[in-house]
Amino acid sequence: MTTDATDDTSTYIVLVNDEEQYSLWLADREIPRGWTAVGTPGTRDQCLAYIQEVWTDMRPLSLRPDPSAAA
Repeated sequence: MTTDATDDTSTYIVLVNDEEQYSLWLADREIPRGWTAVGTPGTRDQCLAYIQEVWTDMRPLSLRPDPSAAA
């Protein structure tokens, strides 16, 4: 059975890990080790919009060039 996203009344949170990778998580679930909640809880669409706004570089932090090395 599929659920229409418009029928979803769950509250979500956005999580980020040390590699600055983001994840959508149900707010009533325990946050997994290594992840931190960021932003504010909201609907699925609100949280996805937040992720789209802040996650501008999809590469893990450890694979991004060091900006101080360019100087």
